[in-house]
Formats: sequence, structure tokens, C-alpha cells
Amino acid sequence: MRAETILPAGSWDVAREVDRVMIDYDRRFRRRIVLTTVLGAEVLIDLPQAVRLRDGDGLSVSTGVVRICAQAEDLMEIHAHEDGELVRIAWHLGNRHLPVQLLDDRIRIRADHVIGEMVEGLGGHVDLIQAPFDPEAGAYSGGGHHHHHDDDDDHHH
Repeated sequence: MRAETILPAGSWDVAREVDRVMIDYDRRFRRRIVLTTVLGAEVLIDLPQAVRLRDGDGLSVSTGVVRICAQAEDLMEIHAHEDGELVRIAWHLGNRHLPVQLLDDRIRIRADHVIGEMVEGLGGHVDLIQAPFDPEAGAYSGGGHHHHHDDDDDHHH
């Protein structure tokens, strides 16, 4: 199977799902990669440029759509007693260019005991969890996204 189009999560009809692929965060930013599906088929993703595949996105193939499923990984979920502490911790993590996933009152990063000790030193609490990792698209994710709107054009009549 060959996929040349990524269908953003929520934009495709789930009835068209024919298979799925489980991929971890490291393998979700790719231009060209061969993945083995849950049913044992191979799907080649071949795109003009690298894109960040997100949980629930679909790969458009000739027979339908292959769903992207984010694989659970070893993560650390960080919380703090006060918002101010959490903001300070987030700043330290960002300063090290670590990918972070921001939730309402918690931050998730990949498990790393050195960083865990730093976080606890800053007054944070760390829980080891297994969950899919879907960090913020920041500067480290390979370029910004420019959304073009028709009303940005200068040729108004």
C-alpha cells in the first residue's frame, strides 16, 4: 500500500478505515517511511515534505484509510502544588529543548530520570506513566506551520 495523502484527524469518515498503524513519537515525523500495519500489511508513506503524524490522522490508500495510532510510551507526568511552580518547571524543560505535552495542570515528557530529579528539585512531582506522547508543535518539530487564508490576499476587488 502506498499513502501520498495525510487526512487530518476528524476530517475523514471512520467507516473507510481498513487498517491501522501504531507508531511512537520518534517515527511520527517523517517524509518517507515504510510501516507495518496491525494486520501485517506494509504501507509506504511517501510525501513531498516531512509532516507530523498525529493520533487519529488517516493515511489515504487505494483501499480506504489506514488510521494512525499513537503508541503508548514511557512518560513522566509532572504536576506541582502551585501553577507558578509548574510554569517555572515548564520553562526549565523548554530551555533544554525537550518536547513537552501540556495538559491542563500537568506536563508530560519522555521518561528521563535525570530530568525527573531536576523537576523534583524544582518542587514538582513526577509520576511514571504509559501513554501516547503528543507534544506541542514547537520550534523543535521541524519548521513552523503557515496557514494561508484567502482573506490575506491583497487583490480585493
